Amino acid sequence: MNIKHTIPISQARKEIFSIAEQVQQPGQHFTLTENGRPKIVVLSALEFESLVETVDVLRALPDLEDDIAEAKEEYRRGNHVTLDDMLVGEGYVKMKKRKKGHELQSHSTKKGRR
Repeated sequence: MNIKHTIPISQARKEIFSIAEQVQQPGQHFTLTENGRPKIVVLSALEFESLVETVDVLRALPDLEDDIAEAKEEYRRGNHVTLDDMLVGEGYVKMKKRKKGHELQSHSTKKGRR
């Protein structure tokens, strides 16, 4: 939930401790105004770090949305490899199934260990 509060800086000055507490809730932020115009935004350090990280990812991977859509379409068409198949291709040996699934074992074993 994204809750935005817009208040004058003069009011924020009086309520800064309350504002600092409120922005700790996910999606909460305050827009502080000066002469009725937005001047600054107050949000938690965690929210700020998350936004910066998101921007960094989007800059590093500008085609991310297209890549995800393409991957979903390939998966829908059955054009994918399972993790087990990929590991077997890398030389791991599939062990017999157990009640809780199965395990993979490296094809190389140390002396005395299997």
